[in-house]
Amino acid sequence: MHRDIQTDNWISVCALDEIVPNTGVCALLNDTQIAVFHVDDGGPRVFAIENYDPNSHAAVLSRGLVGNLGERIVVASPIYKQHFDLQTGECLESPEHSVATYPARVEGGKVWVGL
Repeated sequence: MHRDIQTDNWISVCALDEIVPNTGVCALLNDTQIAVFHVDDGGPRVFAIENYDPNSHAAVLSRGLVGNLGERIVVASPIYKQHFDLQTGECLESPEHSVATYPARVEGGKVWVGL
């Protein structure tokens, strides 16, 4: 089950143009690895999920391939290829292995993540 984290504590991660469209980067925020994705599907959007893949027990989700399954925008883990919904954190193949999501936004050309 995914955990949707709500907060008023926003941290600037990087400039939006430092993330290649339709890829992710890893950010270490308050000792937590967060996978931040820049999706450009007609307009730039950003998503932030936990970087730890509970299926492979490795911090690798930021290196996964971004795409879509139907209407869902997902990242495929680079190890076992499970798909994680970037909006909800749900692992489509194994919902019990879903990851946390974090609010993310673009403001002033920078990517911000809420913790």
